[in-house]
Amino acid sequence: MVRASLEVADIFRSAGPAYRAAQAGHLSLGQLKVMTAIENCRTAALGGHVEACDDCGHWRIAYNSCRNRHCPRCQGAAARTWLAAREADLLPVGYFHVVFSVPAQVADIAWQNKAVVYDLLFRAAADTMLTIAADRRHLGARVGITAVLHTWGSALTHHPHVHMIVPGGGIALDGTRWISSRPAFLLPVRVLGALFRRLFLTRLLALFDAGKLGFFGAQAQLTARKAFLLHLSPIRKKRWVVYAKPPFAGPQAVLAYLSRYTHRVAISNRRLITFGEDGVTFRYKDYRRGEAERQQVMTLATDEFIRRFLLHVLPRGFHRIRHYGLLASSTHKEALALARRLLDVAAPIEEPEPDEPPDHRPPCPCCGGHMTIIETFARWCQPRAPPHSAPPTRRHAP
Repeated sequence: MVRASLEVADIFRSAGPAYRAAQAGHLSLGQLKVMTAIENCRTAALGGHVEACDDCGHWRIAYNSCRNRHCPRCQGAAARTWLAAREADLLPVGYFHVVFSVPAQVADIAWQNKAVVYDLLFRAAADTMLTIAADRRHLGARVGITAVLHTWGSALTHHPHVHMIVPGGGIALDGTRWISSRPAFLLPVRVLGALFRRLFLTRLLALFDAGKLGFFGAQAQLTARKAFLLHLSPIRKKRWVVYAKPPFAGPQAVLAYLSRYTHRVAISNRRLITFGEDGVTFRYKDYRRGEAERQQVMTLATDEFIRRFLLHVLPRGFHRIRHYGLLASSTHKEALALARRLLDVAAPIEEPEPDEPPDHRPPCPCCGGHMTIIETFARWCQPRAPPHSAPPTRRHAP
């Protein structure tokens, strides 16, 4: 069937019960909770409210959202709130986009050890960037980093990697001046890749020796140290690719980029095309093809689509957006204030508190007036329809 507004929630509601039954005992509690949250999002299962226009009386029912970070419908508002807080942190310099990814042999280990290996990916990538940037042979400065973890490829395969946004320069190690990078070059990617490989593999082996990695099923043989080292041997001398883009065209372009990446989930609803007996059809990008042929269409059996989506459920409490260097949460206000002084730019002007609190009521889709909540209802309940009382009316001065 072709749906004009097909959503992941539609697929889960239709095929989720059978999938849970078929995979009983093989799904984690976190995966089950994500499925339930997405299925219930913006339905009577979560309750909601009725709102009516003060002027024309138009009314509508609004169901509550699940606010789960894996839900495709719930990330827009979260992204806007997060970006509003980050806008004041931007400096008037060019910003670079750098991507650190790991080979397939590491991705296999990460799948069964998400929390520790994803955390290692963050730390190794950040330490690599900070170390090379501080090296006087390269930049010789302390830089700031905003890092975002993605665990998927465009076809929903497991492909953990970290996206970084890094300003084109940093504070000199003695704190006396701002050092700018070259206009279209931040740091040498081959040097970054070599250090990243060494730091990651050294620390991964330390995790193994400390007994912090688990191996199950087809990977059970990796519990033996010799087998573990043999598994990693092909990538010890292989080049680990670090990808770097030219700088963005100003702070607003950085915000636009971050709005697309920070709160993204494995697949957005707008990429879905059809859902029926043949499975789920969606758009994806094949990066092995040229730019003109990169956009492709794929159909997966419904169970396989759900399996791939659930591959990317993060461990509970795991932070997928992190800040390092000048942007580290403990010192970022002082570091950014120093950076602005060294760049001779004014600090962002703080808007005074308004005398009256802002009116957050949404506009009426019919006349533009204010929609006011006139009734709330609890989970699994339905509102009265039509509303049980007339909506409030606005009094106009004679």
